[in-house]
Amino acid sequence: MYKIITKKRLNPTVTMMKIEAPFVAKKAEPGEFIILRVDKNGERIPLTVAGYDREAGTVTIIFQTVGATTRLLSMKNEGDFIQDFVGPLGTPTKLDGLKDVCIVGGGVGCAIALPIARRLHENGCRVTSIIGFRSKDLVILEDEFNACSDRLIVMTDDGSYGRHGNVCVPLNEMFSNGERFDEIITIGPLVMMKFVVEAAKPTGIPCTVSMNPIMIDGTGMCGGCRLTLQRDGKRITKFACVDGPDFNGYEIDFDEAISRSTMYREFELRAHEKSCNLFKEVK
Repeated sequence: MYKIITKKRLNPTVTMMKIEAPFVAKKAEPGEFIILRVDKNGERIPLTVAGYDREAGTVTIIFQTVGATTRLLSMKNEGDFIQDFVGPLGTPTKLDGLKDVCIVGGGVGCAIALPIARRLHENGCRVTSIIGFRSKDLVILEDEFNACSDRLIVMTDDGSYGRHGNVCVPLNEMFSNGERFDEIITIGPLVMMKFVVEAAKPTGIPCTVSMNPIMIDGTGMCGGCRLTLQRDGKRITKFACVDGPDFNGYEIDFDEAISRSTMYREFELRAHEKSCNLFKEVK
């Protein structure tokens, strides 16, 4: 059993928790993920490590309430326990030798991007962060990004906060002004990452994407995180949870990934409705 040390609501649907898990905290690195179960009858879900404190023995997770399991997790409070918390899993993001990096995060994907930005900042890298949200009410982690970025740009789709537009607007402006980076690292909704990759492609700047959004059970058995990559003139198959979650964005067939990401949507909706009804009955 793993104790919830702190809980904070970041916006109406996104929650941050610090979990007491000293063995995970000891080994965790930016880009890796954990698998948890809320209770002994619960399903396994993967969540990317959003932070860690090796001395305190805690691991930070940030999640959006979108399905039955994340709803049950969001109902837990400080001092409560969750059944399982396994990790770290996956491959850490490769950051060695980078001196000038642009981090592009969207929505809850910013939780995954934050520890990467922090590590780069600690390494003495110049960090430009672009974070995007649908509206002001959904903005998260602005202060945290500001603390580890040499330049931070906040975008909202409706213009209610920061700059008006999507994350590609300032990115294209930078490219037009002749700015170049050692690497672009983007994490967020699949559609957002697709267009960031398309914007970066003419520059030839290496572009890393995190395919965490398509992971389902975190083991590769479900097949939901299967990816098709175009490499050396061949189409090859990889799995986000086993082979990633980081990949070369230029190799990914995003259209296929976007199509596949909807395969469990109906099931999740039914499961979410069921958990809502159970919650009402308990109340």
